[in-house]
Amino acid sequence: MAKAKQLLSGSWRVQASLSIDGKKITRSFTAETARKAEALALQWQELTKEETKSSNMTLREAYSRYIAAKEKVLSPGTVREYKRSAERDLQSIMDLKINLLTQEKIQMAITLESVGHSPKTVRNIHGLLVAVLKMFRPEFVVRTALPQKKPVNLYIPDDKDITKLINYIKGTDMEIPVLLAAFGPMRRGEICALTSDDVKGNIVHVNKALVQNDKKEWVIKPPKTFSSYRQIEYPDFVIERLSGISGKITNLTPSVITKQFSKILKEAEISHFRFHDLRHYAVSILHAMNIPDKYIMARGGWQTNHTMNNVYNHTLKNIQNEFNNKISEHFTDIYNTIDQ
Repeated sequence: MAKAKQLLSGSWRVQASLSIDGKKITRSFTAETARKAEALALQWQELTKEETKSSNMTLREAYSRYIAAKEKVLSPGTVREYKRSAERDLQSIMDLKINLLTQEKIQMAITLESVGHSPKTVRNIHGLLVAVLKMFRPEFVVRTALPQKKPVNLYIPDDKDITKLINYIKGTDMEIPVLLAAFGPMRRGEICALTSDDVKGNIVHVNKALVQNDKKEWVIKPPKTFSSYRQIEYPDFVIERLSGISGKITNLTPSVITKQFSKILKEAEISHFRFHDLRHYAVSILHAMNIPDKYIMARGGWQTNHTMNNVYNHTLKNIQNEFNNKISEHFTDIYNTIDQ
């Protein structure tokens, strides 16, 4: 790099040059001292070299570097999903250099992913892509048309389903997980990480979760979010099933719970729903009981009611029918008072 030269004004100027892809680029830097002018020039050269290096990497390499940079602060499950996404998603553009990515190429890749994937999955794929590009190509603003969200059509178990289910699994290793999920509500990972030390009287302290990392190992991690740290008061009949247990409350893993649960529903001739839908059941029941949202959020581990109301607040069919009957009866009574 050239040395700083003093100008007639008394300031100092440096002309720095770089060769990028065979093209020479020159910049001038002026400061009140020679040392400061040279420092500015050197900083520009180093930053420009790093930016050039980054822009020449492929999207696949950018994903790898992004995950490596975030690995220590992300949950093992999130790291696993990010690595899985890098291997299976957006393969039509993964080996392109990120400086050659255009809005059109990204849109075409996302449109391709929309075939065979739910809108939610596509949005997750796109969200990770945007985060990676924001780190290595921050000046590139991604504007992509994403598939419209579809209404969730879930079967939510009612009281009769839950009663039949609990009677069928009574005394088995699935009884406790179901009780903790349906009457908590707790997530699979939280249940599988629970120990006897976390149970104080009728209070269950939720402070960890069992998740699978990218090496397919089951590891203990902090809860999903800060609001997931919570204390849930359970009725006596649930606590009685936990009494006498020392150490882990269940030796099942989340994946085993999912497999066993599906098998149990089939054997018991209960309409199919996911183990996670036991949380939907719990929230729906609490809403039907007119329990305030603030209490439900604290019990379920949500920081705001957005997720709870948009995902978990489903109307139970039997309760909906009860209200519909009341509405019809009321309007019928009014109509019957009208002179015919």
